[in-house]
Amino acid sequence: MLSTIGSPLPRRAWARASATFFAIFTLSVGAARAQDFGMTFDMALQIAMSRSSGIQATQALVRGTSDVVVSAGQLPNPTLNVSLQDLPINGRQALTIGQDNFTMRGIGIQQEWVSADKRRLRTALAERAVDRDQASSLQKVAEVRQQTAMAWLNAIYAKQAVALNQALIDHLGDEVSARQASYRGAKGAAVDVAQANLALANARDELILAKQDEQTALIDLSRWTAAGNVLNIAGEPPKLDTPVPSLSVEQLAETQPALIAARSAISLADADTNATRSNRTPNWTWGLTYFKSGGNYPDYVSVGVSIPLPIHRGAVEDRATAQKSEAGTEARLMYEDTQRKVLADIQNLAAKPRTAQALGHSRMRSMPDTRNLKPISKY
Repeated sequence: MLSTIGSPLPRRAWARASATFFAIFTLSVGAARAQDFGMTFDMALQIAMSRSSGIQATQALVRGTSDVVVSAGQLPNPTLNVSLQDLPINGRQALTIGQDNFTMRGIGIQQEWVSADKRRLRTALAERAVDRDQASSLQKVAEVRQQTAMAWLNAIYAKQAVALNQALIDHLGDEVSARQASYRGAKGAAVDVAQANLALANARDELILAKQDEQTALIDLSRWTAAGNVLNIAGEPPKLDTPVPSLSVEQLAETQPALIAARSAISLADADTNATRSNRTPNWTWGLTYFKSGGNYPDYVSVGVSIPLPIHRGAVEDRATAQKSEAGTEARLMYEDTQRKVLADIQNLAAKPRTAQALGHSRMRSMPDTRNLKPISKY
């Protein structure tokens, strides 16, 4: 028996299995670490990319479509024909084979011939379908990353809001104590104590709402990372600077998933139109049959060809080509619409940080300088 230990194929299989196990182990350790020490922004994106069922589904679709590329360029399967001709049904030789001179047993094969040009066009169509599915997979990746990033940012901002509300409650608690002490010392009014208690109650209500928002954000983050119940996050929000607004239209067409998908739809429609147009020329079917005669008659060989007659080409094949051509027109118009939408979205997203920064500066200028405020006195 030959030993397979040390052969290239088992070593490659072992290497692939080891790499898969290591990747799964690393991601599992990362998810566990996220639960213990808090999930960072980069960790959330990595876990979401590796565990997204939507991404895995689109990748499976790409693999399935890729398998069709090979079969698209092949000839159809041949047909085996078996026949029995001129079999007597009465008389002395009724239902006998090989005795009557006119009875013939035949076996043959037929093959539909698809031209090389047609097969090339069908292969191109299958390849464009793969490109379409790859673009859809890229869109799903972008969606998962975007939704995960938004969920993490909502969670970190909600966490900061909880911390700020808690600090405000602590500060208002000290202020309530100070005003109560002033009121007991006849240095303050009862209305000041009531206002301080009202402000403290409102702050506590805001803290409850902030905690609810934080819990909702963590649930949303758990949904996109598929890492169980995310209990804590850590780290700082990433910088919002991006070079996307400065990219040209041509560069956006190469980088934006929506535009890549729309462009692949155009290529798919054009390839489908070309493949459909090639059907104006029908496929011929060739056949070869061997006949074994009964009695003393000789054997025969029959060769034939079947040629479809496209007598309604203008009403059938040309109509199908026109329908595919209109699908290409639709794809081009949809690309233009998608391009305008992408450009508008980029401009809107680029304007929001500038607006938020301007509002923040305006509010900071309108607030008093805390360095000149005196600390609250309890007496």
